[in-house]
Amino acid sequence: MLYRLLTGKTYSSAKPDLLHDPVGQVLYRTSVPITIGAIAMVLFYLADTWYVSQLGTQELTALGFTFPATIMVTYLGVGLAIGTSALIAKSIGANNKEKAVELTYAAVAFGYLFGLLTIYPALASITWVFTLMGASPPTVDLINDFLSVWYLGIPLILVQFAGTAVMRACGHSNLQGRLMMMGAATNFILDPLLIFGPGPLPAFGIKGAAIATVLTWVMTNIFIWYYLAVKEKMLKLIWPGFSKLTRDWVQLMKITLPAALANMITPLATGVITATLAAYGPSAVAGFGVVMRIEALVLIVVLGMSMSLPPFISQNFGAQAYDRLRHGLKLSLKFIIVLQFVLYLVVALAAPFIAAIFSSEQEVREVIITILRILPASYAFQGMVVLSASSFNALHAPRNALVASLLRFFVFYVPLALIGAALSGISGLFVGAAIGNLLAGLLITWWISRYTATLE
Repeated sequence: MLYRLLTGKTYSSAKPDLLHDPVGQVLYRTSVPITIGAIAMVLFYLADTWYVSQLGTQELTALGFTFPATIMVTYLGVGLAIGTSALIAKSIGANNKEKAVELTYAAVAFGYLFGLLTIYPALASITWVFTLMGASPPTVDLINDFLSVWYLGIPLILVQFAGTAVMRACGHSNLQGRLMMMGAATNFILDPLLIFGPGPLPAFGIKGAAIATVLTWVMTNIFIWYYLAVKEKMLKLIWPGFSKLTRDWVQLMKITLPAALANMITPLATGVITATLAAYGPSAVAGFGVVMRIEALVLIVVLGMSMSLPPFISQNFGAQAYDRLRHGLKLSLKFIIVLQFVLYLVVALAAPFIAAIFSSEQEVREVIITILRILPASYAFQGMVVLSASSFNALHAPRNALVASLLRFFVFYVPLALIGAALSGISGLFVGAAIGNLLAGLLITWWISRYTATLE
């Protein structure tokens, strides 16, 4: 209905043809379902934040400290998804289904194996990492309650990212959107039951939020296995041989590792900002933790397009349709710039109401309002960086994406934020961060434009 109102055209319910359908129609049809699903997943995390905030400021502060750790694991999954999508979509674009099936097995196997190997070091590092970040001993205890369960689900979240990347590469963006909505609904139901323990149920407190999350991942993994193995025939449980599997892993890691490293820079930078804010007290950390979850909602369309645009680019890259992929990238960047400036106006005006939802303490509210009236002004430029980096990955140029992320965070975002904090406290910190996003967005968008112009 919305597409018909905007364009005066209609389209069938079949999956879009990424190589031949009109570019604007393809981007619309692939981005909307993923964006709707991503909204549901952000609400998933916001529900965690809201329920935990009902336990008290100390629990909310502990959850704020966990954000860099959980987002680091998440971005590792994003890196795996980027590599999986880029390779499988290019294979499909080159009409090589057998290779796509082979790579699907490699991606899923890697997700489970690497996830299992990550659990122990992650658990063993909880106390010293968060003590180093400035968390008090009682807060570290709460962090340990949450992460000691959450980390057990690392293999599940990695396979979730790999499996949904295969869906996108095959053109089934709508299916991923439905899966994300189903997961968010499940978490929303489980959260209050496990956190507060109504009736005869035990109350697990902050640990209950982590239990609800892991149970949700179990459900989504079951769905992914059914879809890939039974419905799409993309996952065959036949041992390919160690040499072939190793060769596929090497091919996958050539994109996945730089992409994962590029994405992990985000939580590292967030950790630096969190540690800086710890000097201003628990209220500053709690407020920033809330804003980071709101940021995910404000940038939700950017997130959706960063997942839907790469399969389009990779398939057309495999088919050598370079003019078509350039057109899709330009349309996406123009749309994001306009949308994010509109969303900034909404967030800046609604900041007091948003703050009141997530905290009853005045100091926390003031921090939330201050950040929401400064940092989102730069989200259009942050979105430009995200789409440019995801396009580099889709073009099998992950080192460029890594350099783009390094430039944004360690040349612009973090240094200017720290300079701002030294000059003008919390508000200065986020003014500096916003200027960093602006400068990085302009530079990196120019770079991706030059790069795609030379593909032939």
